Amino acid sequence: MIKDIRLSDTPHHDGSQLYVSNIAPKIGDFLTLRVRVPKTYIFKDAYVRLYEDGEPVTHQLREVEQSQSDSWYQVKIRVFNLHTIYRFVFIGGGKYQWLNAHGLFDHDVHSNNDFQIVAVAANPQWIHSSVFYQIFPDRFARSGKVDITPDWAYPRDWNELPRGRSKYTGQELYGGDLIGVQEHLDHITDLGVNGIYFTPLFPSRSNHRYDATSFDHIDPILGGDKAFQSLVKAAKSKGVRILGDLTSNHCGVGHEWLAKAKKSKSSKERSFFYWDRSIKWGYVGWYGLESLPKLNYGSKALRQAMYEAKNSIVKKWISPKFGMAGWRIDVGNMTGVQGADNFHTDVMQGIRKAMQEVNPDTWLVAENGDFKASDLNGLGWQGAMNYQGFMRPFWNWINRNPEITGGFQGLPFAMPKINGGQLVESMTEFNASIPWRSLTASMLLLDSHDTARFRSVVLGDKKAHTAAMTMMMTYPGVPSIFAGDEIGLEGSWGEDGRRTINWDDQSAWDQKFLSEVKSLVSLRKTHSALIHGGLRWVAIEADYIAYLRESKDESLLVFISRGAVKAKIDVGSYGYAIEKTLFGDHASGTTISIKSKTATQGVWLLKN
Repeated sequence: MIKDIRLSDTPHHDGSQLYVSNIAPKIGDFLTLRVRVPKTYIFKDAYVRLYEDGEPVTHQLREVEQSQSDSWYQVKIRVFNLHTIYRFVFIGGGKYQWLNAHGLFDHDVHSNNDFQIVAVAANPQWIHSSVFYQIFPDRFARSGKVDITPDWAYPRDWNELPRGRSKYTGQELYGGDLIGVQEHLDHITDLGVNGIYFTPLFPSRSNHRYDATSFDHIDPILGGDKAFQSLVKAAKSKGVRILGDLTSNHCGVGHEWLAKAKKSKSSKERSFFYWDRSIKWGYVGWYGLESLPKLNYGSKALRQAMYEAKNSIVKKWISPKFGMAGWRIDVGNMTGVQGADNFHTDVMQGIRKAMQEVNPDTWLVAENGDFKASDLNGLGWQGAMNYQGFMRPFWNWINRNPEITGGFQGLPFAMPKINGGQLVESMTEFNASIPWRSLTASMLLLDSHDTARFRSVVLGDKKAHTAAMTMMMTYPGVPSIFAGDEIGLEGSWGEDGRRTINWDDQSAWDQKFLSEVKSLVSLRKTHSALIHGGLRWVAIEADYIAYLRESKDESLLVFISRGAVKAKIDVGSYGYAIEKTLFGDHASGTTISIKSKTATQGVWLLKN
């Protein structure tokens, strides 16, 4: 990437509405691609390089519009294939520079980071104006109306903290249920969120329920199918959608499928698993665990049961009877891969097809923790939980507590501390490898049920938490708040972070932070630039960053610092001036001056 060029002098293109006329075309459609070129960037000619049926083709861009600071160039292309990949080149006036999704380069580049358009139906429009709220069912709210204690459980009083790593981890039962969630829906809607992502709701032998004993009904401990249907109905009346969580990679050791498979070698369920006599319990488990038998998608019967059949698991729960708005797929990047077998793409696309058949307006997002770019090529998962391209690098940048967990990195060393340039480069690396539509359909998170709480990541620094929440609510994607973050809950690792919410005594709630989160959620849901806008970096320094979100209707500037800062941001060089402060310190004119002894942030509405 060219390092000696100012950001304000760099041509820009991304997949948003300002630059691509149709992000979800059909094969045969014509598209208009646009590039914003600063008037300070001197060149003679510009071309787009793309591939039609694998054959490289070049078309020249023409200037169509000018503003005070920029010229707009465009070109019309035709869509020949499912994937259209393209990049731009600028020549003359001493230039030979390529613009792809990773940036501007003064040397030849390959096609791996080209811009991408996928000729399949658009992702659900509702996700772009959604903010989700992640609930770990056992820990959100207890109604007292369900009195079931299974033999695997160690009951805990509601306001006790989870115990440390021990034999009790995964078996401590606090008794949260879906009736309790419904009783506290007002808290969720007052926060402004309009989606709930539940970790698994199926019966199991643990509090986390990732070891399902059945996929056919909701755990009776949570209130069963009746409580779930009541919650979906109540949530729908308040404009809140419900996202489920499915372990397509494995089931639990107590699952009826495994029992039938053990009982009869001639049963269809026998084909659902990988059998290995060298393993003590006789079958392959996820990460070698006896408790989580790995599923074998070489079995046609399993594919039927999981997603192909009319009454399959995937289809059943998004049907009108149960009304889920989509699925989050657990360990999505691992599903269908075992030894010489690789059914991953078949399973991924099969689940997507099944959902489209039942309800095309559902959302398919996967845990893709270690990140496989091919999973997000637009044909499989619509999006991922954005650990790799958002949470991990952000934790590394704002790093206050390096020993905490390595930022969900799965690496045997402390979390590194990076600067703003490394942060942006890491994010850009992720973004450049996938279509824009996959980025905007991915779930943004500061933490989750699998990680430390963000308040603990920053050692209780409330200012840093507000700055981080500001970035999550203004960056491309679908924000997700882990229940309790909005009131300042802490936790140093996954189970420790799965703390209950004290509804009876709210004196420990961080009410100021709660108010700030409500304001940020409102911004995220109501501003076109955050719903439909692109992403253009305007400042990248060690301790602060700033970016533009621009749509056809409006433009916003976002500023984030990780600590004490003294900065000036000149929006005049981009042809803008400040119209209104939306969040943070007041500013006016064309230059924003920021001086703070702590982490800080700002969001401003701009005018031309």
